Amino acid sequence: MMQKGTKREVTIHVDAPPEAVYAVVSDVTRMGEWSPETVRCVWIDGAVGPAVGAKFKGSNKRGIARWSTKPTVVAAEPAREFAFVVDDLTRWSYRFEPDGSGTRLVESFEMLEDLPLKFRIADRAMGIKDRVADLEQGMTATLGRIKQAVEATPST
Repeated sequence: MMQKGTKREVTIHVDAPPEAVYAVVSDVTRMGEWSPETVRCVWIDGAVGPAVGAKFKGSNKRGIARWSTKPTVVAAEPAREFAFVVDDLTRWSYRFEPDGSGTRLVESFEMLEDLPLKFRIADRAMGIKDRVADLEQGMTATLGRIKQAVEATPST
């Protein structure tokens, strides 16, 4: 069971400066390109980009299950950190650390509350036996796709 305080992180090196990596990651409208569960995200309630307090709607899919969330941005520091909180339950963060001529990109999650029973039941219904391991696999896949997207973009 995922309890309050559970934290995990995954890292990858990206051959681009932190500013360039931040610009890609903080554009949540691109999240569907790299997340295994998120299909698309759109800014809502007047938000047009990453800023503390901005909200976006995330549409997610896993097998036949579909759901949406409305995360709130809690950190938007260019070239340093982009983070958001989902349902006052989970804090997702991307940190951008200079690493030679590139960036050490760190994705992490932290449980702010115990995972409610309804989510544990939904996980079982989707065949997820170990949610922490599942999220770590998802973060690894996400970072790999972000790396590909950033490195495929010609630098200006």
